[in-house]
Amino acid sequence: MRIHILGICGTFMGGIAALARELGIEVEGSDANVYPPMSDQLRALGITLQEGWSAGHLQPAPDAVVVGNALSRGNPSVEYMLDEGLRYTSGPQWLGENVLRGREVLAVAGTHGKTTTTSLLAHLLESAGLMPGFLIGGVPGNFGVSARLGGKPRVRDRKKAKKGTEAINVASAAPAIPPVSALIASVPFFVLEADEYDTAFFDKRSKFVHYRPRIAILNNLEYDHADIFPDVAAIQRQFHHLVRTVPGNGHLIVNAEDARLAEVLAMGCWTPVETFGIDAGDWRARLLAADGSAFAVTHAGSPIGDIRWNLTGRHNVMNALAALAAAHAAGVDPKILLPAFASFESVKRRMESLGEVDGVHVYDDFAHHPTAIATTLAGLRAKVGGARILVALEPRSNSMRAGAHAAMLAPSLADADAVVLLQRPELPWDAHHVTDALAGRGVTAPSVAELIAALRAQARPGDHVVFMSNGGFDNAPRRFIDALREHEAC
Repeated sequence: MRIHILGICGTFMGGIAALARELGIEVEGSDANVYPPMSDQLRALGITLQEGWSAGHLQPAPDAVVVGNALSRGNPSVEYMLDEGLRYTSGPQWLGENVLRGREVLAVAGTHGKTTTTSLLAHLLESAGLMPGFLIGGVPGNFGVSARLGGKPRVRDRKKAKKGTEAINVASAAPAIPPVSALIASVPFFVLEADEYDTAFFDKRSKFVHYRPRIAILNNLEYDHADIFPDVAAIQRQFHHLVRTVPGNGHLIVNAEDARLAEVLAMGCWTPVETFGIDAGDWRARLLAADGSAFAVTHAGSPIGDIRWNLTGRHNVMNALAALAAAHAAGVDPKILLPAFASFESVKRRMESLGEVDGVHVYDDFAHHPTAIATTLAGLRAKVGGARILVALEPRSNSMRAGAHAAMLAPSLADADAVVLLQRPELPWDAHHVTDALAGRGVTAPSVAELIAALRAQARPGDHVVFMSNGGFDNAPRRFIDALREHEAC
């Protein structure tokens, strides 16, 4: 079988390509821009890549076209695919039908923290010998790849093994559904990041409705994706669609401190719920360090033990509780998982430390929402105390560029001592409204080069400089490090 993936260089679609190749499927793909590191990873797997949207890329016709959600009507490849009547599907639907069916699926949903929590959950299950498959919207440090099918568990709880076997037998016995492959059936656990963004130009449901998890984490819910959701109620409806797919013998792991998630459950819930939180919930944490690098965990009032790790921030403590609760729902004793937190390596670009030059500490963070910005900076502030924090911010997500979060940006930067906000010429709103509200702590820059120059002029030994963007940021963090090294050499 041969499939062609449109939009193959995105993290999610690149993960689909890797999984298909691991299943023995011949994979090829195209994208508007083909460049490292994803292009190198895919070519190393023997996947043919083509740049652009030429109809010729779909000739001769593949057995199926897997369409990424970045493509829409008017795209030359899409129009050719439709005109020629080629068989096509979306990435989430292909994943659900070819990888997830017959497996114990653990899905992580939420506005924030999906990538970190998914990576941590996969790491915890791996440490317990379960060798899960996974698909993550980033590159987890403990695995070095964003997707894999997984391996046969080395250790497994008898009750869970029996339950998983029964689920596989029922699925494979259903006459209307093709049998589950032996390779998939022998690898029960699969962990994935469950995104609420829409599926494809022909399927406007959220991606996660295709995943049919038995265990689902609902981490948090805020307004985002202003390009496809008119209000928070529309996002809540999609989350409730996910809740409807979790079976009665499954588990929902829900943030006890999120009122919007409580409203989602009030729409109807048919699955046992366990909650987590610092101030409320079945799973709770008591901070042993102000920055969140150490905390004690209890479950239903009983102590589980202490966790010490390299991550900081209240939000990451919440992520840890969610992952631990989900692993417990999968049948793992949470106490044996506690040492694994110390060896957890966070995902690339999640407060990733790029090093220290001339006494200046530099970080790269995948920020996309004011709440994420505020919690990340609060964690850093708790860690560094009175040291100065400088922030370089690119409004890059669709919601950010549309100005949906503009009013919340200045308050989210409260822990920053200085802010340089990138105002590209195409940004449709005036970034000075944000910097003016920072009471002398903020300036704008029209280009990355000028942003780096402004930061370089302010930075001094002992400072912590955080670059925040959910895009490439024109490689600004590493260019800034180069500028620091040039100064150090002088």
